[in-house]
Amino acid sequence: MMEPDTFICGDSIEILKTFPENSIHAIISDIPYGIGLDEWDVLHSNKNSAYGGTSPAQVSGGGLFRRRGKPLNGWSEADRNIPREYQAWCESWASDWLRVLKPGGTCFIFAGRRYAHRCITALEDAGFTFRDMLAWEKDNAPHRAQRLCAIYERRGDFQNAAEWEGWRVANLRPLFEPVLWFQKPYRTGGTIADNVINYGLGAWNETALEKYNLHDDICSNIIRVKQSRNDSGLHIAQKPVKLMEMLISLVTLEGHIVLDPFMGSGTTCIAARNLNRHYIGIDNEAANIITAKERLNVPAQFEIAL
Repeated sequence: MMEPDTFICGDSIEILKTFPENSIHAIISDIPYGIGLDEWDVLHSNKNSAYGGTSPAQVSGGGLFRRRGKPLNGWSEADRNIPREYQAWCESWASDWLRVLKPGGTCFIFAGRRYAHRCITALEDAGFTFRDMLAWEKDNAPHRAQRLCAIYERRGDFQNAAEWEGWRVANLRPLFEPVLWFQKPYRTGGTIADNVINYGLGAWNETALEKYNLHDDICSNIIRVKQSRNDSGLHIAQKPVKLMEMLISLVTLEGHIVLDPFMGSGTTCIAARNLNRHYIGIDNEAANIITAKERLNVPAQFEIAL
């Protein structure tokens, strides 16, 4: 295992096989959602020619929705197999995540609304306890559900345009994002209170919620945190630092080791350092390693390409 406060460039699925068991206090990661957001988010073998393409409107529309994802109506068996392939991908790393966590250790996963259930099933089958699904309430979210009448108007079908006024296609505005909360089971023959004494893990810190959660019901599973203009622009899936600080302080103590196997621009690692925790960040993109090092403004002890 690498020393704490480390960035590792490589495939986390293979790298974590080298980590010793019971060595990590918490895993907090914004994993790929499998919805085709970018090339790294395509986790299936679907060769449908429409997948990943772009329309003229997407090209001219700027940075959001730059490519098509999976058609939700499931045109073919390959389309319908995408969720199963995503679950199989989660299964490929879930057992090692469980193995490296200390007893009672927490795993927080941002998994996306569409396939979160597949991630839950994979981790439960690996041996995790699924504790809860938190709802991160965002300040804003893009919404481009087309008006159905506008589609018919472009076709010159004004009769149907009038009939379907007020209807839209695609999704509602995605103002919440699920955060899946898993826990490694604690040792048999004891209680969770015993596990807290032995490992410092298993309970959650109410003070952390009081400090960070801006929601009216502070101790609910709906969370809202303060965001800044520095919380975007470095990665397409970048999360707020305060959000990661809240999750880290909710389940760990100072000096604990926090692992992010899909670290992106390094927000989890920054939050861990801010809270006097140690971090290990893994990403297979060298550019993300460079960005994370620049954000922390200190060289990592190790940077290893595997």
